[in-house]
Amino acid sequence: MAHFTLAPGTTSNAVVHRTVEEIWYVVGGAGEMWRKLGDHEETVVLAPGTCVTIPVGAHFQFRATGAEALSAVAITMPPWPGDDEALAVTGRW
Repeated sequence: MAHFTLAPGTTSNAVVHRTVEEIWYVVGGAGEMWRKLGDHEETVVLAPGTCVTIPVGAHFQFRATGAEALSAVAITMPPWPGDDEALAVTGRW
């Protein structure tokens, strides 16, 4: 489990996880998450109380759109295996 923040007006790098799934719970700020798995693609609005899943193999990227940092708690299953888990991909933003 990890708690993280993304500064206002910033965007993450787009990645895909090789072997883990994640569950995110947003605790502060506002933002959006883009997810793509196969032919299915969507953008989810992030606000406190929003829960989002990221399946294995899903490309995703997120950004903070509000005046304060986007803050979330995330759980990875199985536990994070190491630095080579997340691979860079082309994102929406």
